[in-house]
Amino acid sequence: MISPISGAPAGHEPARAQDPRNIVLRDRANQLEAAFLSQMLATAGVGKVSETMGGGAGEEQFSSFLREAYAEKTVAAGGIGLAETIFQSLAKGQTDD
Repeated sequence: MISPISGAPAGHEPARAQDPRNIVLRDRANQLEAAFLSQMLATAGVGKVSETMGGGAGEEQFSSFLREAYAEKTVAAGGIGLAETIFQSLAKGQTDD
């Protein structure tokens, strides 16, 4: 099981993951990865309005919510590693003060 805080396997979280600042950084990194994935899914055509189902403005409006949900679930399941890279960079930036 993956920890929602650190993204590491549960029980294997580094000590610095418990730092409240790092919890916020991890959350922001996960949000950025989810936003990136949502845009990639949109480019790939996920949630594209199907003309056979009637389409319409409502279906088009809510397709973005579907992409966002897919992206958030992907990140929660471990993502593509982008959030970890972003987190490491942000955490390093805090220590370079």
